Amino acid sequence: MHPLFLLFLLGLTTYFIVQRVSSLTRTPTWILWVIAMMPAFIWSGWALANGGRKAPPSYLVIIPLVVCLLLYWFLIQWGRVSSPNTTATDGQDAANPRQETTETPNEVPILKPIDKSEEQSLQTCFPWSIYYLQNIEYRPQAVICRGQLRSKPEVAYQTIRENVEEQFGDRFLVVFQEGANGKPFFALVANPYSKQSPGQATRDVVTRPVLAITLLIVTFFTTCFAWLQIAGKWGSSSQSGQISPDVLVQGLPYALSLLLILGSHELAHYLTARRYKIRATLPYFIPVLPLPWFPFGTFGAFIQLRSPIPNRRALFDVGIAGPMVGFIIALPLLIWGLAHS
Repeated sequence: MHPLFLLFLLGLTTYFIVQRVSSLTRTPTWILWVIAMMPAFIWSGWALANGGRKAPPSYLVIIPLVVCLLLYWFLIQWGRVSSPNTTATDGQDAANPRQETTETPNEVPILKPIDKSEEQSLQTCFPWSIYYLQNIEYRPQAVICRGQLRSKPEVAYQTIRENVEEQFGDRFLVVFQEGANGKPFFALVANPYSKQSPGQATRDVVTRPVLAITLLIVTFFTTCFAWLQIAGKWGSSSQSGQISPDVLVQGLPYALSLLLILGSHELAHYLTARRYKIRATLPYFIPVLPLPWFPFGTFGAFIQLRSPIPNRRALFDVGIAGPMVGFIIALPLLIWGLAHS
């Protein structure tokens, strides 16, 4: 397989990733894509010009990476789409507390103040034996419920979240936090996916399985080529960049081991987040063309959390799940690798 084909796969994957950012800025997507791919173009051009036999100088590695990263961030911020001003004057709030603002599909829904009947329904969501509700504050982005905690934090959060979902459906995301005075409070944040049909937000907007599978496949090939380059079976002038399937199979142990460690790490984060009903993307791998000075084939993998973390227990569990599972998977692979090295 020719290196230019790998560059094409990397460019295609980068385009899908950059397209996700295009809704946040007015900068054209193709400009962001060119800036994101510029280091890969420069490094690949150097590798092709020198037949992969000579590593590029350090300045050719560092300068394009830093400059393009800063330029990419600047272009996003320069064309960033500003959110609508949702703060109303006191007179407007007093005259029309239920005033609605027209939204576009890409804007975050504006939290509407709840009326008296809804406030009574909200108060019934807080049993006095679990969390004694004392007052309700209305903020532009959330409804703050303050009171006294009378049970374990896990029990309080689980009970009140279920009660809020029963009364208001998926209108709010329930967040449980500790205030500056040390007293825990509940925040009801507008759910940006509440207007979509059931399952659509999780399947289409959040998880994007097609993108995740595409990145996995591309990373599988780049890691296979990475092992061949480490072993000195790719990049030599005698092979002219052409690799047969029989030679490619030799990179399977390295590729599968690396993908298994990274994938299990991120999958543990994902499954733990879903356990706490936190919206999260599927694990996304980051493929990279194997070059003499970076012969690993991938920059790693990641997930994105798309809803607030409800409490510290959830934050701790989501954070620790990945390293624990990754270590459990990596340890036997390390022993096997040392035994066969």
